[in-house]
Amino acid sequence: MQTVIAFIIIFGALVFFHELGHFIFAKRAGIMVREFAIGMGPKIFGMTKGETLYTIRLLPIGGYVRMAGDDLDSIELQPGYRVALVTNEDNVVQKIILNQKNNHPNVVFLEVERADLNKGLWIEGYDEDDDSEYPRIVRYKVARNAVIAENGNETMIAPYDRQFNSKTVGQRAMAIFAGPLFNFILAFFIFLAIGLLQGKPTYEPVITEVTDNGPAMEAGMQDGDLVTAINGVQITQWQELSAAIQENPGKPLAFVVERAGAPVHLTVTPDAVTEQGQTFGRIGVLYQTPFESAPLEAIPNAAVNTYDFTVQIFKMLGMLVTGQFSIDDLSGPVGIYKYTESVAEHGVYQLMRWAAMLSINLGIMNLLPLPALDGGRLLFFAFEAVRGKPINREKEGLVHFVGIVLLMVLMVVVTWNDIQKFFF
Repeated sequence: MQTVIAFIIIFGALVFFHELGHFIFAKRAGIMVREFAIGMGPKIFGMTKGETLYTIRLLPIGGYVRMAGDDLDSIELQPGYRVALVTNEDNVVQKIILNQKNNHPNVVFLEVERADLNKGLWIEGYDEDDDSEYPRIVRYKVARNAVIAENGNETMIAPYDRQFNSKTVGQRAMAIFAGPLFNFILAFFIFLAIGLLQGKPTYEPVITEVTDNGPAMEAGMQDGDLVTAINGVQITQWQELSAAIQENPGKPLAFVVERAGAPVHLTVTPDAVTEQGQTFGRIGVLYQTPFESAPLEAIPNAAVNTYDFTVQIFKMLGMLVTGQFSIDDLSGPVGIYKYTESVAEHGVYQLMRWAAMLSINLGIMNLLPLPALDGGRLLFFAFEAVRGKPINREKEGLVHFVGIVLLMVLMVVVTWNDIQKFFF
């Protein structure tokens, strides 16, 4: 249950902040956001506030912000449609009912002849209550916040200036780029919180625990010993201590440790351990990094950690491209869940670091110039900026559709690999 809760919180936070970036910059550009969704697939919770439907969906494989004009949600009333119009006191249409079932006192029944719900915001048609031999065509102004009602569902119209494609290339690009950007911002603030709460790692060579029947215990080493020198060489960092031990399997080492404020001399001979064809030394101690409070260093350290993890992930991508890293090494939701289970055993701070790394990873993956990803859309915006005109929407939509199909196939393959790796 602990792992389930941790996974839900981490997944929810990563997706929420990613979509929040899209949402905020879409709203700043004046784009109508129809839905803010966490998860994919069937809806398990929904709440409408203002013009946006906020939903939580069943499948934990992402989320989305559905912007007006950025999908196939354009509303067109074809000639011959029979609709009911609900008007206000100024005879402006507030609601267009497609099934014509409504008891509102201001309903007008109309057979549509022409309509413009994007720029002109009007509707023309024949008044069905006109019993004359030649019914006249009447025109009604449509309110900017009018809704289309059908079978109990209502959809607000989106005037052209509220649609995604009406905005400048820069505004559209920022609305898309903001999603990955917010993942990097989230990672930074997670590292900042760790720095403020846990402090700064000192990497002092303090022995956290001496394991039973190991060379360290046989030599008389104790929990809490601070190693100050090995073979006459001063030791100030754990990495120096670890390197000295690993590089000298089977060789006696002269340790000087500080215990209760006094130096103690010990001779420890590391065991020779061979793993994956390599032999190294091991003395049988455990280490847990000491931390000290350093609030003034929390901000720069958070920036450095965010940068370091970003570089590390790019290096892994390079290994994937060059074949040093195979598709079998990739992980999907199942793999992330299992790794979350492992990390959770090491405490909340390790879990927070894991969440920060996943957030950076999500940001980078979405910036890859591949169809259906944010990076792929940004690539199309770059082409548009260079050409001075947008690429054909149908062709772009086809490319993104193919990309979505390929991504879903990749997700199935990765998930199957995860299932085989962890359960068989």
